[in-house]
Amino acid sequence: MTATANRPVLAGVDASAASFAAIRWAAQEARWRDTTLRLLHACVFDSAPAHAHDDSELLLEHIYRWLRRAAEIAGEWAPGVRVETAVRLGLAADLLLAESVDAALVVLGSHGLGGLRGALVGSVALRVAAGASCPVVVVPGHRPDLAGPVVVGVDPSEPSEHALRFALDEATAVPAPVRVVHAYHDGTQSSGYELAELGAGERRDLEAHVAPWVRKYPALEITTQAVRDRSASRALLRAVPDARLIVVGTRGRGPVAGGVLGSTGNALLAHASCPVAVVH
Repeated sequence: MTATANRPVLAGVDASAASFAAIRWAAQEARWRDTTLRLLHACVFDSAPAHAHDDSELLLEHIYRWLRRAAEIAGEWAPGVRVETAVRLGLAADLLLAESVDAALVVLGSHGLGGLRGALVGSVALRVAAGASCPVVVVPGHRPDLAGPVVVGVDPSEPSEHALRFALDEATAVPAPVRVVHAYHDGTQSSGYELAELGAGERRDLEAHVAPWVRKYPALEITTQAVRDRSASRALLRAVPDARLIVVGTRGRGPVAGGVLGSTGNALLAHASCPVAVVH
């Protein structure tokens, strides 16, 4: 956390329900990190007739009025949090990706006002989660007030280690228990005995993998769960249906290398009823 201690929590906002949920989540995160919450609104003005200038001024006045209200909501949700607001011309995804370089975290709603009706998750959320230079949390607009554990999916990869550290830090701040989930499959039609042996081995390997982290975070309740499932996203959603946050890693780094999020991240963003953190 020290490497990003002075960087702001960046929230991409509009007047959608998911955006209001993102503001509340981001405000709490900024207060915990003792840093600034930066509310960023992106807008695009169409080239239009002579009266377009007056229309643009009215729109900007409306936007700034709404941003002031958004800042008030953040302060109500996380008293004492430092808030700054900004309006930028351009596409939301492009602006958020650019500003993520200097942010500790990007938070945005699963759908904005420009989202396609019926889409499972907005294009801005997908693109930013895939390509940001820092962790991204995508918050759904309507969800129950869950009080469950922080859930993190792990495998032997390096991104998985970053995701695990992020999850443990988040759980420390709440505080909340942590469930570490690993999905595995044998790829064959094994016998019942062979499957039992495989499951026991996966559980032992997972416990050994997490053991050093248990020692680093002695105050946390950390449990492990190895799940036989070809779909890591399905395993995470089924293992802990009352999760307050699901954390996954991704190999993408930056807006070019991170152009594709992957099936697990896409499925979680589409179907999870709680916030999902994608850690690069």
